Amino acid sequence: MGPFATALGILMLAFVVTSILIIPFVNLLYRLKFLRAHQITTDAFGKLTPIFDKFHRSKAGVPVGGGLLVIFVVSVLFAITIPILSYSGRDITSVYRNLNAEMYIIFFTMISFGLLGLYDDIKKFFRFKPVGFFGLTLKFKLILQIILASIISILLYKTLGINFIHVPFIGIIPLGALFVPFATITIVSFSNAVNITDGLDGLASGSLMISLFGLWFLSAAILDVPLTVFLALWLGSLISFLYFNVFPARIFMGDVGSLAFGATLAVVGLLLGKVVALVIIGFIFVLEISSSLLQLVSKKWRKKKIFPAAPIHLTLQAYGWEEPKIVQRAWLLQIMLTIFGVWLAVL
Repeated sequence: MGPFATALGILMLAFVVTSILIIPFVNLLYRLKFLRAHQITTDAFGKLTPIFDKFHRSKAGVPVGGGLLVIFVVSVLFAITIPILSYSGRDITSVYRNLNAEMYIIFFTMISFGLLGLYDDIKKFFRFKPVGFFGLTLKFKLILQIILASIISILLYKTLGINFIHVPFIGIIPLGALFVPFATITIVSFSNAVNITDGLDGLASGSLMISLFGLWFLSAAILDVPLTVFLALWLGSLISFLYFNVFPARIFMGDVGSLAFGATLAVVGLLLGKVVALVIIGFIFVLEISSSLLQLVSKKWRKKKIFPAAPIHLTLQAYGWEEPKIVQRAWLLQIMLTIFGVWLAVL
């Protein structure tokens, strides 16, 4: 069995395991009443968000926390699969000498940001007041993300020796110690970008699936077995989750999934050295967070909005686009951008 066939088998394994577990997991969330509640939301300035509330009122009562199942399945299978491949005589190649460090960094990223997101979900579930550190206000949440991202960036720089980015048509650009703040910003940005995108049924998970296929191709092309195996497991589990997340969703990934998946997506791009290509491969997430940032800046400094609502998918809803139409067209756009991004990455 060749490496490509092995990777496909690993993807199917994660798909089957997640498919077996997800219905009992959804039922468990119902029993625990870990459901999305209908509540009046506010933006970063404490102002009401009527457009958001209008289009998300129908989503109340749907279980939240599907990302936790994906993280669990991927982490357990990743911890098992690599040793099995090694003991079976497979050559576990990697572009980095410290193979264990590469695996630990991937583990740490997904689990640490997942725990942060899980606490945020629990806080919303128990209606904790958003005050102080344990209330996890936007400020303290961002501080924790920066701390975690800084730790990951230092590990990438110190243990794996990553200190560069690849720029299409130019080549390798060495960053030296500046890689650490650059990587920190990248990780925090993508973590929040996926979190913001996770507002429509299947939008974040479907776009992420498409992006991961592009990164999977790139990791397989450089024969990085740990990363290829990890992405295969992530894809298989995510496809199973997406079946229940498409419109009308039976489960949402929650902050536990969106924060973890966004941060891990960024780390995969950093491990591949393809951050510039990642901006294209993950363009839907970049577009969503950019529209939100522009809206915040405009409201703060110009005292007026650029868009009727942010992120951009809310504006499209305000213009009358149906939710499935927005999601499906975002997927089509993401497919072509992922192909374009992979092409740029291999130049």
